[in-house]
Amino acid sequence: MSDTATLPLPTNRDEDWRYSDGAWLAAAQADVVHAWREIEIPAGETRCEVLATGEDAVERLRVTVGKGARFEAFAILDKDSYRRTEVEVTLHDGAHFEFGGVTIGGGEATQEFVTRTIHAEPNGTSNQTVRAVHWGTATGNFLGRIEVVRDAQKTDAAQNFRAILLEKGATANTKPELEIFADDVQCEHGAAIGQMDEMAGYYMASRGIPPKVARKLLVQAFIGDAFLELADDELREQMMEQALAKLDEATL
Repeated sequence: MSDTATLPLPTNRDEDWRYSDGAWLAAAQADVVHAWREIEIPAGETRCEVLATGEDAVERLRVTVGKGARFEAFAILDKDSYRRTEVEVTLHDGAHFEFGGVTIGGGEATQEFVTRTIHAEPNGTSNQTVRAVHWGTATGNFLGRIEVVRDAQKTDAAQNFRAILLEKGATANTKPELEIFADDVQCEHGAAIGQMDEMAGYYMASRGIPPKVARKLLVQAFIGDAFLELADDELREQMMEQALAKLDEATL
């Protein structure tokens, strides 16, 4: 039996799991919930990963980014059941963390990103962009925590979450946290949850664009922010197509 198999299961009373699917957690296997994949990025190197839970409902990744190194992670959560991607990153001197994520879907699914970014040394930078598009009674969550230790001066960290709810039954939740012990830093977060831009929709309709096509174009522009820093054009296009294919399932 693995060590993780004996650990207690989290519940919605745990702060980092407060918006999760409680029924799924109650029936989950402890070794699945508590399993972490670990990566170390050597000094000066760059690594880009596309994260996907696949058949596993929970993916947890712990990354150490060496001096002057760069770690990029991009993800889409679009399954019809509970999915959670959690990333914990520790940044050393001059390291950078870039994260772009999209949750999209309908039905009763709960999709969530949880990040913890630890600026452990000076001159580190991080940027996180998460977009959520949901309908039915689906839920999209983003819990993002940024920690800046006492000696991590010149830190520059940002995270931004925006959600579009296409039906009244859909939900989005966000919980940004900043814990800062250094005084020469720039840290910011922003969040907005709302409906589709009706004026833009009216404008496109007046130009003869069918409502379904107009909605797809507006969502494409909205979620595109999450993949702006993805340098691989082909991969970026594939991820956009994946997200928009999920939107085609919506019967609104």
